[in-house]
Amino acid sequence: MSDESVFLYLGVYPDTATAESDLDVVRELHSEKVIGTYDAAVATKEADGSVQVHRKTSKHAGWTGVAAGAVVGLLFPPAIIGTAIVGGAAGSVVGHFWRSLDRGDIKELGEMLDSGEAALIVVGKDRLEEEFRRAGLVAQRHIEKELKVDAKELDKELATASQEMQTAERTDTV
Repeated sequence: MSDESVFLYLGVYPDTATAESDLDVVRELHSEKVIGTYDAAVATKEADGSVQVHRKTSKHAGWTGVAAGAVVGLLFPPAIIGTAIVGGAAGSVVGHFWRSLDRGDIKELGEMLDSGEAALIVVGKDRLEEEFRRAGLVAQRHIEKELKVDAKELDKELATASQEMQTAERTDTV
């Protein structure tokens, strides 16, 4: 097991624009080196009941929207997720998260996502909640959980899943 911790931050918002504005704050915190390696995405509920994950590519090795998308994949059935999590490697990331949270955590996170129209999901190697509070993130509700995962193994799985997604995107456009 790695000595590094991995944290999940989930903030719920009344609309997509507000969630994306807070995502910009997260990016700024990273560029100012207030927070380290992270992955983030905004998830939105659509009128038809589906959930869309808007990946926001980070520049951290394999941390390219896969981790945040995997959290949504963990909380919602695949039938209502409008954005596919591509391939078996991304599935292993979902499995990694599944083993790191108990049923109560998963239920709590799912209920939080259901309570708003948009969510900001951030997975990072730093405690995030205090820095986000200081920076003035405006989520209606938020929660932070420490994930019981091996950070080095997660890095490997994210890199594999990211590579798989990039390969799939290249073949989709041919």
